[in-house]
Amino acid sequence: MMPKTPTAKIRVPVAMQLTTDLVARTLRVVEDEGPEPKWTPISSQKLDELVSRVEREAGDDEIWVFAYGSLMWSPGFGVSAREEAVAYGWHRAFSLRIERLRATSDAPGLMLALHPGGSCSGLILKLPCATKKRDLRTLLAREIRYAEVCDMVRWVSVRTPTGTRRALTFWASTKQSQLTEKISLTDAAVLIAQACGPAGSCAEYLHRTVADLADRNIYDRNLWQLQKMVAATLRALPED
Repeated sequence: MMPKTPTAKIRVPVAMQLTTDLVARTLRVVEDEGPEPKWTPISSQKLDELVSRVEREAGDDEIWVFAYGSLMWSPGFGVSAREEAVAYGWHRAFSLRIERLRATSDAPGLMLALHPGGSCSGLILKLPCATKKRDLRTLLAREIRYAEVCDMVRWVSVRTPTGTRRALTFWASTKQSQLTEKISLTDAAVLIAQACGPAGSCAEYLHRTVADLADRNIYDRNLWQLQKMVAATLRALPED
């Protein structure tokens, strides 16, 4: 039996230690180095096939997307409706290794992915009916950048205040263990503190995600601990 969706929000404990001033230390101008090493950029044809697959799986149903990271604060498409949601049997974790976007080969970083186990509070976002296909393609192009990771998009069941819904999401497929291997919070903090790319830094991404969760009174214990560890790592570094 699925647990009931919590009706009372959890109060976030204290102010974040990863401040905007600390995040500012991680930001710098970085040139785009091209695609991730050893990965094949997804072709337009492959992307169209992925869009068609998702459309077939959705059938005549509306398409909702489960957002647990940057999609909450920067969805990249016009959201026609949104609801609070909990995905039971899943949790968010910084385990997606990157050398581009918010990192480089010399200073690799980490981004969020959804992993089996636990529970994850976030949002579901509805794609507008009038622009559903276009927005779906934009979303998939943003989240699935390489041909090798097309299996990292899937459907999950989420609990909302209005009942259970099926939502599209992006997860850490076990088939891509090199990309999503488990990493300790200590090691994650070091990688996040060092990484910056053309799109900004990993510390900035962490800060924005935790701040957005806090604004929604969502307390993610691991991310809260991680932001404290990244803050401590940055404070220990000499200032330029």
